Amino acid sequence: MAIRELHNFVNGDYAESTATERLDIVNPATEVVYATSPISTEADVAAAYSTASSAFETWGDTTPGERQNALLKFADAIEERSEELADIESENTGKPRPGLVGEEVDMMLDQLRFFAGAARMLEGKSAGEYMKDHTSFVRREPIGVVGQVTPWNYPMMMAMWKIAPALAAGNTIVLKPSDTTPVSTLLLAEIAAEFLPAGTFNVVLGDRHTGRHLVTNRTPQLVSITGSVRAGMEVAGAAALDLKRVHLELGGKAPAIVFNDADIASAVEGIVGAAFYNGGQDCTAATRILVQEGIHDEFMAALAAYAKENARTGAPLDEGILYGALSSADQLARVHSVVENLPDHATIELGGNRQGSVGYFHEATIVSNLLQTDDAVQNEIFGPVITAQKFTDEAQALAWANDVQYGLASSVWTSNHGTAMRMAKNLDFGCVWINTHIPLVAEMPHGGFKHSGYGKDLSMYGMEDYTRIKHVMSYIG
Repeated sequence: MAIRELHNFVNGDYAESTATERLDIVNPATEVVYATSPISTEADVAAAYSTASSAFETWGDTTPGERQNALLKFADAIEERSEELADIESENTGKPRPGLVGEEVDMMLDQLRFFAGAARMLEGKSAGEYMKDHTSFVRREPIGVVGQVTPWNYPMMMAMWKIAPALAAGNTIVLKPSDTTPVSTLLLAEIAAEFLPAGTFNVVLGDRHTGRHLVTNRTPQLVSITGSVRAGMEVAGAAALDLKRVHLELGGKAPAIVFNDADIASAVEGIVGAAFYNGGQDCTAATRILVQEGIHDEFMAALAAYAKENARTGAPLDEGILYGALSSADQLARVHSVVENLPDHATIELGGNRQGSVGYFHEATIVSNLLQTDDAVQNEIFGPVITAQKFTDEAQALAWANDVQYGLASSVWTSNHGTAMRMAKNLDFGCVWINTHIPLVAEMPHGGFKHSGYGKDLSMYGMEDYTRIKHVMSYIG
């Protein structure tokens, strides 16, 4: 098989990098190198930003209707090539191929079309005489050029979460995908180039050094990243030196709190899907199960039995699998290290092992009898490993749920409306699901508290993050 040579996408076309070093791109399901990409240099990043700055003079001056029209055409073109995108993403990530169009590409289309319409629906304070003889109104404007960094767990969908609101608001973009999963993002840029002015959406490839150049360059007025807490802190620190705005969507350690009155079968089914989908490589995954003592033993037995049958892993075209390979050899090693270093008091209820000798596969794993202070409870694993704890009452469940550094997502499983509403009020997470876990819709915001970052993706709140506010006052006396 010929190894593809990937290039940056700048000014509406593929562009040679000045880099002398290249990265291997590996298929996680086969461990085969199928492409290489440049480790783009500071000069490459500066050239992309220069192009984006020039393009902003055109794109930033378009009307909301013109932007909507272009983005809807972009969406239609993605839909026409949805099978191709799914093929590429499966090779990119090792994900099961059959569900990728429905589970990811269709969601991307919905999100892009939502933001295309949102371009025409920005709101603000009504014009009026807030001071005698003076009329005031508010302009909501694009920020300008934005830098964006996307992760490896959902390469094309997380790219869409960033590019759709940024473009709809009138900004231009320089985006760096993860060094291990850049291919689908390049295809998105190629498709977009047919409908957007050259230089509006640019992609530079590379590693964390390229990412630092993206953040420290003086051009962007906003930098948005989806990634680890460590990466988010580094970006925030670097951006602070130039007073750039920062949009951070970072890690998670989502609790799923199951009360005695929950429907056990429904909770088990929902939590297994939310815990092991994408191999648990999801910052909203139901990674911590808190079960009330009255149903604990029954629930845990049902959870292990259901997961054993329904949370299988395998190659992208294998039948009956929920998730595929983990993203990389390093990720597999990190996940398995957590299992190997569990404390003596922990019990592995299911799984615990790497699966097979080729590909980065790991069994669905459930660990019980953990303490609140254990590393596996406190720190993000980002793999198919979930922890379980037994709680006595609502107060203890709430205390344990909130007692982590993250604050992205959570869920409550109960038939009692009062319990659900109290927990929703007091859980310190940006999203609280009730009797479900993980569904997202374009109209509602997604974003966290504490070390999970700040800023919102999706919804009009996400759109507003890519705008700036200007007050205009006119003397009319």
